[in-house]
Amino acid sequence: MTTNRDRQRAAARVRLEREMAVRAEQSRVRRRRNTTIAAGAGALVVLLAAAWVVVALTSDNGKQNEAAADPSASPTPTICSWLPMVDPSASASADPELAKNTKDVGKPPASGEARTGTQTMTLDTSVGNVKIEVDTAHAPCTAQSFTYLASKKYFDDSICHRLVLQNIYVLQCGDPFGSGYGGPSYRYAEENLPTGKRPAYAEGVVAMANNGQPASTGSQFFIVYKDIADLPANYTVVGRVTEGLDLIKKVAEAGVVADPSAEPSAAQSEGKPKTEVRIKSLTMSAPTP
Repeated sequence: MTTNRDRQRAAARVRLEREMAVRAEQSRVRRRRNTTIAAGAGALVVLLAAAWVVVALTSDNGKQNEAAADPSASPTPTICSWLPMVDPSASASADPELAKNTKDVGKPPASGEARTGTQTMTLDTSVGNVKIEVDTAHAPCTAQSFTYLASKKYFDDSICHRLVLQNIYVLQCGDPFGSGYGGPSYRYAEENLPTGKRPAYAEGVVAMANNGQPASTGSQFFIVYKDIADLPANYTVVGRVTEGLDLIKKVAEAGVVADPSAEPSAAQSEGKPKTEVRIKSLTMSAPTP
């Protein structure tokens, strides 16, 4: 026979299990919110190696990041410093996952990068050609990195791995592994931050993803297909799409592949695009005045 005490214990156990489930879900949502675009970070982020991310921030965090993005704190460098993905002086051993997400093609030259004019970046993709006017004068290190990586066919046969349909409107590419964690064996400082511009990332802008830490720019980039109202100016502006933005918008209209592991609010709003965008080749023109 079930006693009152047994019923009370059972009810208490149900309440406890419910509370634990709610707390676990809240914790999972917080972790996802703090590590959104291009994927969660895990150990690679600890090593500054990995998921080069665009983070959709809350208003309070956005204010803090806008202050950190003051141009006086990150002027265009007079030289381009290609930093190792992991500090070689660090006492901790390198995470074994790092090698799986690094495509090592060496580093760009230590000097001699162009610092005037523009270049044309051409993406020959599975949905058509996209052309981008690269602001070489204001983002010389980023332009040099793209020029170098393109010469090594680093981007060839890679997919644009992430599409976001709410709050931030971007198609993200540049990971040769298509996982959201991949990058080259080097990183470098952010430059050409759109501080003071509203919106900072307008329709047609192409910018570099990073993991939220200084000098964590790698190879992943995002194409903005619709004005973003509240993304802080923490991501290097590469340039602007001059041809093919309509193709990106069609990809966005087709939606994303639903992620069954995501919370319902995000399952249909971000993830791998339903229409695959595969970069057959990425080429860079010579600088023009």
